[in-house]
Amino acid sequence: MIKLFQEERRISMPETGLTHFDAGGSAIMVDVSGKNKTHREAIASGRICVSEAVYAAITAGTAKKGDVLGVARIAGIMAAKRTADMIPLCHPLPLAKCSIDFTLEEVPRHAVYAAATVKVTGETGVEMEALHAVSTALLTIYDMCKAIDKRMEITDIRLERKSGGKSGTFVR
Repeated sequence: MIKLFQEERRISMPETGLTHFDAGGSAIMVDVSGKNKTHREAIASGRICVSEAVYAAITAGTAKKGDVLGVARIAGIMAAKRTADMIPLCHPLPLAKCSIDFTLEEVPRHAVYAAATVKVTGETGVEMEALHAVSTALLTIYDMCKAIDKRMEITDIRLERKSGGKSGTFVR
């Protein structure tokens, strides 16, 4: 019965042009074995809007769970390194660099802006690693500060820039 369902789906699957599907519409990991290794870099960003109390705890280093930005930085780096474990069909990559930078914003709302930069020399890009890193860093800030205020909002997670590979450079 499962095989029959798959065959029916294959017949009705429209052409998408997406690389993570085979001709029959089944999800696949893209074969990158024929690609040249090139230097690739991606930068992703996002922010977490926080209350004045959370902002004060982060800036003063008084959050009960410790150094919020230091822990968030490590969490983001760890996430980048483990992206293939969390995102189906992502290739595991030997990252050459991952950094997470934070900017404290007071206006117009109290917020922490995070930017993740990830580099690799390989056959496929690191956009997912950068997005995963910044998302996890922001989630870590939420986790470490939720005892102060649970109304924090994670927003604007996006790819800012990527370079290398067949598709070239993208700048938002």
